Parts: sequence; C-alpha cells; structure tokens
Amino acid sequence: MRFVSILMGSKSDYDIVKEALGILEKFDVKYEILITSAHRSPQRTQDYIKEAENKGAKVFIAAAGMAAHLAGVVAAHTTKPVLGIPMPGSNLASMDSLFSTVQMPSGIPVATVAIGKAGAINAAYLAVQILAIDDENLAQKLKEDRKKQQEKLKKDSSEIEVFL
Repeated sequence: MRFVSILMGSKSDYDIVKEALGILEKFDVKYEILITSAHRSPQRTQDYIKEAENKGAKVFIAAAGMAAHLAGVVAAHTTKPVLGIPMPGSNLASMDSLFSTVQMPSGIPVATVAIGKAGAINAAYLAVQILAIDDENLAQKLKEDRKKQQEKLKKDSSEIEVFL
C-alpha cells in the first residue's frame, strides 16, 4: 500500500495540518498522521520513519514550529520526498520555523511550502502531484481539480465584476 506520512511536532499543529488531510481525502490518497518531535522524541521519530517506509510511505510531510526542524530530521532518515510546512506562532514572526525548514544542507533536500494553512494545503497538493507521476488516474483527478478551480474563479468574479 502506498500512502503519505504526516508528522507534526505537537498537537497544536493539528488545526493547520488538518487542511492537508482534506486535500488528500479529496483525491482518495491514504495517509498516516502522528505527533512526534525532532527534539522531544527523536528515537520515536527515527523509528517511525523506517516503519512508514516499510509499510509503503512514498512521501513525508513534516510540520513544526519555531526552530524544531522536524522536516530536516525526517529528510536525514529517508530518501523519499520530504515536504516541510513551517508553522506559525513564534515570537519571531514564524521566521524561525521558515528558516529551519528551508535552509537545508546540500544533498538533504526538504521542499518547503508556505507558512501555515496555505502551506498545509500546498504540501498535500504537492504530495498528490508526486504520487501522480506514475498514476494516470490520480493525474487526471488533478487536471479535473485545476479545471474546477478555474471555473470557481470565473464564477466568483462574475458575481462582482464591473466593467466600463
């Protein structure tokens, strides 16, 4: 079975990360989700990554705030794609979580998305796109979703348009 593995640094991240779950469910992509910390439970994190790979995880999404660096720790233990979601809410205007996720050393990449809700949504879409590389059915669903987004934009615009 192939699936997306989602790791969060703390329970407080769930309200944002659940946005990704909705996207994955929309595309019928299976996922696992758990709370584990790069610093408070490093062995649990490492053990889970190997367990998830053995069960069929194809993409990892890691969400953490402050300078927790969960995505980097995940990337250090797998060669699967890792998508990092910097979480908002620190005293440093979330710059610490952004920099700790995006500033990876050469050879250990983390694809970093936007901070917060938009990042959670885009991480899920990116995971679906990765899985769709060799899944034509999933690729078609993505194309249909893009078309629906375009249609919604046109409809929304038609409700407020004013032209001279």
